[in-house]
Amino acid sequence: MFLGTFFHTLDKKGRLFIPSKFRTQLERGFVLAKGINEKCLFLFTYEEFSALEEKIKALPLSRKKVQEYARWISSSASEEFMDQQGRVTIPLILRKYAELEKEVIVVGVWGRIEIWSKKYWDRFFKKADKEFLEITKELEDLGF
Repeated sequence: MFLGTFFHTLDKKGRLFIPSKFRTQLERGFVLAKGINEKCLFLFTYEEFSALEEKIKALPLSRKKVQEYARWISSSASEEFMDQQGRVTIPLILRKYAELEKEVIVVGVWGRIEIWSKKYWDRFFKKADKEFLEITKELEDLGF
């Protein structure tokens, strides 16, 4: 499980330190992909990415949107490994998509990690903080 928020910097080569508390779960490698519905990156363990793949493959292949979604997520996905210092080089295409520059926020979201630019994280978090009470009420209405 991945939890917490970590503030890191991307070096000139596009390398990012993975938070030390996440490293043991990622020793065998992982998948980086475009974030779904957000301007960030998702980092999945192989198991989590395989679960996503199975869900997509279970959808009707005859639906054009299913094919497009599968193509969109898999074409940008990249299998990666940490170096000996716990860094990952984020592919340029993914850095451009998420507009990652120097300041990067790494967020544990249970089964995945999200990698955000500071600009987009600040925008998201400000909005989420503002809406928190409303979200809490909606969760209560769902039986939480």
